[in-house]
Amino acid sequence: AIKGRASGYQVILCDSFPAAVEKAQAWADKYLADRVAKGRLTQEQVDDVKANLTITGDVDGSAAKGDLVIEAIIEKLDVKRELFERISRLCRPDTVLATNSSNIVSSKLADVTEHPERLMNIHYFNPALVMELVELVRGPHTGDEAVELAPTLAPNNRVGRAINTGKSPIVLNKEIAGFVANRINAAVVHEALSLLEKGIASVEDIDTACEKGLNYPMGPFRLMDLTGIDVNYYVRVDRYAESHDSFDAPNPL
Repeated sequence: AIKGRASGYQVILCDSFPAAVEKAQAWADKYLADRVAKGRLTQEQVDDVKANLTITGDVDGSAAKGDLVIEAIIEKLDVKRELFERISRLCRPDTVLATNSSNIVSSKLADVTEHPERLMNIHYFNPALVMELVELVRGPHTGDEAVELAPTLAPNNRVGRAINTGKSPIVLNKEIAGFVANRINAAVVHEALSLLEKGIASVEDIDTACEKGLNYPMGPFRLMDLTGIDVNYYVRVDRYAESHDSFDAPNPL
């Protein structure tokens, strides 16, 4: 369901942890019921969504069925490499393989992935049902067809020919860690942490300044709580390991 409508895709959500599968199913059921209660969706629309959505613990079986496979696991390169090596052998040769990571570029996965010309980054923003931006990142191995077929399209259908999902995609023609939006946000977070570390303002007041003064939908600390402080930490560790620039290092806080 995107902004009150179903986009029509058959979707399989899979996770190797049974508790995560149960949590996802419970969340989907509650979310859809709430949409009906608030008049955002009809029961018929919800029934259509449920008919198109499968939530399962069968990762390998799900990968074998996919036209597009998007990975969104922990931000650790060795874990991602193991996953892509395994699932790419199960997917069809024409399946588009993508990582949702905004920090680990797909070229770091290409050497263990079958058909790397079908591999790219497709970065959705959290919460994915609300945020319209999707970053499509072409690695040096990525073929034109993979970028054209990635079904993350805006209403004007500017990147390809798949079903409209109400998103506004941008294409990065070169890999760079953090892509566009998160590199800009990283500079904001760096300064927010510096202000807090120096005792200049509180977490709440820094967030308020960004939300009320800069018209951010949420301040940098509220955003870190949403996306995960652990995720932000791992991103900084990886970025610093590559750049050796103190600006990229995790803040002690």
